[in-house]
Amino acid sequence: MAVLKVKFTKTKRDKLAQILWILNWVSVVSGIILFSLGLFLKIEIKKRNEVMAKGDINSVPNMLISVGVIACIINFVGGKICYDCSDANKFSRWKLVMLPYIVCTFCFTFCILVGALMCYTMRNELEESLYLGLRDAMKFYKDTDIPGRCFLKKTVDMLQIGFRCCGNNGFRDWFEIQWVSPRYLNMASKEVLDRLKSNVDGKFLVDGVPFSCCNPSSPRPCIQYQLTNNSAHYNYDFLTEELNIWVKGCREALLDHYTAIMRSIGITALLIWLFELSVLIGVRYLQTAMKNVLLLGDLERESDGWLLENSFVETAKYNINIIKNLGKANQISTVSGMNDPNIDVQSTNCGKTNVTTKSIPAAS
Repeated sequence: MAVLKVKFTKTKRDKLAQILWILNWVSVVSGIILFSLGLFLKIEIKKRNEVMAKGDINSVPNMLISVGVIACIINFVGGKICYDCSDANKFSRWKLVMLPYIVCTFCFTFCILVGALMCYTMRNELEESLYLGLRDAMKFYKDTDIPGRCFLKKTVDMLQIGFRCCGNNGFRDWFEIQWVSPRYLNMASKEVLDRLKSNVDGKFLVDGVPFSCCNPSSPRPCIQYQLTNNSAHYNYDFLTEELNIWVKGCREALLDHYTAIMRSIGITALLIWLFELSVLIGVRYLQTAMKNVLLLGDLERESDGWLLENSFVETAKYNINIIKNLGKANQISTVSGMNDPNIDVQSTNCGKTNVTTKSIPAAS
């Protein structure tokens, strides 16, 4: 039994073809939107590429860009098909193409859904990439005179100022690395030498942060050195007083920034998927209605249109059997009980006519 069967008059078929022609052109625009969103996300990721570890974080924008391009091509072809379907004579040219087109479009709309869901599952990969990238960027913050790393100080400073953050997980991360360049250290100073000797790795560690961690809105001058030493500053208590540096870590700040972008892109992609799915359903109805009216032979009569010719279960079984038999097309089955393919082949007598042989008389 057909699933969701609908009767179409000639007028309804013509109107459906015209509406789908318009909707397919709207779908071309939606494909351009998907392409633009993927390109925008790729550029946003590229902006912070220096503080991200290499990984699969570009899979989502690449997916959206690819799906957007395919959407433009498929919907352009779909618009041409639907325009010709208003004329039964022109439809005959597309009759054999429409079913493969519908199958390809269904797979394509599934890719849109996958791209939308990937926007929500990308957070873990992005968080790990940011953690590793920021850790390395902070590690090389002091290397301002080494080629290939000299830009990282400016990158980290602009990041902390722009996103109002400090460190990877927080400002304490700066306490664990040497972020002051050795050429700015006075090796004649006893304090500097004591700090270098007190550390196993010989690093100059201080309980301070770079200037870019300072909050300019604070009424008090920025305290960026000796943050944990209450006696070093007037009227200062590290445990109770609100610090005048950014407390939020840059990983969390960047993660929130990209999550908001991907959430918006994911919602847009889901809406486009629903729209594409509705257009696909309309094309399926048009294809089955036009096919049935041609079988009737009278182009003015009503015809039935449906989504599936048989029930969901029967259709699933049929497709599963096709998939199972794909690898058996060129094989001869040896299962007992099945017909041998040579049984019904008639033997040839090389042009000779059948000769009736005489029976041999029995010996008396």
